[in-house]
Amino acid sequence: MSVKKSNKQLYRVIQIMTLTGTLVVANVLFTMVTHRHIWSGQDVLDTQIASSIVNTSVEAKRGTIYDRNHNVIAQEVTAYTVVAYLDDSLEDEDGNPDYVKDADYTAKQLGTVLDNINEEKVAKIIEDAIDDERSQTELGTGTKRLDKDTMEKIKDLNLPGIDFIETTNRNYPTTPFSSNLIGFAAYDEEKEKISGVMGLEQTLDEYLSGKDGQVQYQQTVDGSILPGTTQVFEEAEDGKDVVLTLDASLQRTVEEQMQITMEQNNAEAAWCAVMEVETGKILAWASYPTFDQNKHLEIPSYQDRISQAVYEPGSVMKPFTYAIALDTGVFPRNTPFRAGTFTYTFDPNTNKITRVANGTETAYPPISDALEEDFGVITFEQGLAFSSNVGICELLSNYVNYNQYVDYMDKFGFFKYVDSPYVSESLGVNNIANLPQDYLSSGFGQSSSITILQLLQAYTAIFNGGTMVKPYVVDSIVDSTTGEVDEEYDTEVVGTPISEDTANQVVDLMKGVLQDGASGARFRIDGVDMAAKTGTGEIYNEETGVYDKYKYTSSIMAAAPSSDAKIMVYYGMVSTNYVNYSAEPFKQIMQAALIANGISGSESDTSSEEETYEKWETYTMPGLTNHSLTYANNKLADKKVHVTVIGDGQNVVDQYPAKDSTINSNDRVFILTDGQTITMPDMTGWTRKDLTAFWQLTGISIETTGYGKVKSQNIETGQTISTDTEIQVELE
Repeated sequence: MSVKKSNKQLYRVIQIMTLTGTLVVANVLFTMVTHRHIWSGQDVLDTQIASSIVNTSVEAKRGTIYDRNHNVIAQEVTAYTVVAYLDDSLEDEDGNPDYVKDADYTAKQLGTVLDNINEEKVAKIIEDAIDDERSQTELGTGTKRLDKDTMEKIKDLNLPGIDFIETTNRNYPTTPFSSNLIGFAAYDEEKEKISGVMGLEQTLDEYLSGKDGQVQYQQTVDGSILPGTTQVFEEAEDGKDVVLTLDASLQRTVEEQMQITMEQNNAEAAWCAVMEVETGKILAWASYPTFDQNKHLEIPSYQDRISQAVYEPGSVMKPFTYAIALDTGVFPRNTPFRAGTFTYTFDPNTNKITRVANGTETAYPPISDALEEDFGVITFEQGLAFSSNVGICELLSNYVNYNQYVDYMDKFGFFKYVDSPYVSESLGVNNIANLPQDYLSSGFGQSSSITILQLLQAYTAIFNGGTMVKPYVVDSIVDSTTGEVDEEYDTEVVGTPISEDTANQVVDLMKGVLQDGASGARFRIDGVDMAAKTGTGEIYNEETGVYDKYKYTSSIMAAAPSSDAKIMVYYGMVSTNYVNYSAEPFKQIMQAALIANGISGSESDTSSEEETYEKWETYTMPGLTNHSLTYANNKLADKKVHVTVIGDGQNVVDQYPAKDSTINSNDRVFILTDGQTITMPDMTGWTRKDLTAFWQLTGISIETTGYGKVKSQNIETGQTISTDTEIQVELE
């Protein structure tokens, strides 16, 4: 039986080989007689067919970056590159020449649309290509990867021989949007693909970029693919999507307040970070000056203020000195000391710092309270409220042990990498060991330098009952095809440098900072229970070797509600206006942060403002798209939001915010219908976020002046508008 079976198999093999051979011979004979391939049907004598084999790559789609509510932060979009056809035999469908005849004219016309081109260089590129007898050419810098609107404007010029090659580009729908953190991606000529240049786009590039595929095919003379010759050797693997902890709505508020801060104070720099105290999730991150991520032609600084810039933070460091004194049991509660000026001597043999009478000549410069203010005799509790440098010097010289101080600073994570995933950071400089002056100065945030990221991490221990958590901004890395989570990041406890009792006592002391007459009184928000500490830091000038006399860092660290902190905000700037700067940007950010997380800012109901905060409600945005307008109105009826319907249709085609986004009381919700007529809404009271949403849904651009909320508009409410309408609004 086995022999017969074997013979049958052999017979089948012979049959297959015979059939294959017959087909090959038939193809050859058929081709010889008809001059055509059996499979492709192509005429082999046609001079348009080339025998060349082309190996090319199939570009993988770059992954999308989302915020925590799945709003797009960075995405791949279709783009267009200008190409000039130079073959003088080309004609359009009407028989007119369809090639570039006049290089100078063409370049000048393109310059009316493209601001970033050198018209002379473009003209020369065309002329050189003509001299080289090329049939077409790209036109260089400023003409590649254009958006659709720009492409359409160039098409409207009706320039002979000018066309477009469809390609891809990286797009940031809302920008600036944490520009230094997110960074940007751009086309890399060497890699021949879009790659991350800075920020998370760069550090996450291996996940976002994906893996290109490989294809081989036979190409004809005119560049077309010979049918039936394409072989896929390797499928392209699209890049992973990245979900961040950032809240897009809150981030937009922060960006707006940063712009106000920079403008009002003629600031050199500004920053803000908003973080969940218990989890370490960063909800907003801003470093100014900033840049447009879609253009990125001028980048003021590649250094992120939050994680990469090191600085001397000033008095926001004082709560840590108080925490050390409390945790080691040496804090002199209700004990008075003389503020004003601290004059001292130092014994290098015993490391003893001794305060002496003012006016005594010593080897060390005296240390004064800020602005040389004299608070007289106050307690150490008042010392934190008034931000007394002398109080810190008294604690470090008479109560806190030097070695314990050094040990606690290490436990708080200062002068060490935070190691927040994919975030580039610096270390800072630890000068505490330089006794006595730098040791004393470090207690109130001078002499030694840290990063804001280190400060955020350390403050979680104070606001979180002694438990210190790592700040992080990358929530997860997700397969863009299947939706499966490849990498996920969660809360990481990195230490308990102080006890819960100590943390609670420090928070109580920090509440005093916001009382009348204290250093942070102007930052108090009615109805919001906060703990805070302000800071004014001197800036060391590397060129002169001394501290700047006119420029300082000014900042505030705050958390709410103080009884069980959920949100912390660190806001600051570098400016010559360090005394009377407005607290309003900070207040706007703190209130927006509380609303974004659905948190009541108060712990009592003794005022109308507190009752208002307690009425804050958080909802999940329903899916309204592809439903009737009646359905949409019914779904929103029980939510305390402002609804703006766009268009006169009866069916919903788009919405803002997106489905499943978090929305809060008094948020504005937009519904775009399938109607053809759009009328001008009353934009009074709208924020920049509202204006951006309206523009994104309708494509109608809005020119803004000022900051704050809309107080006037140039188009009358109810007037019909279109994409050609020029809307101008003034904010205040």
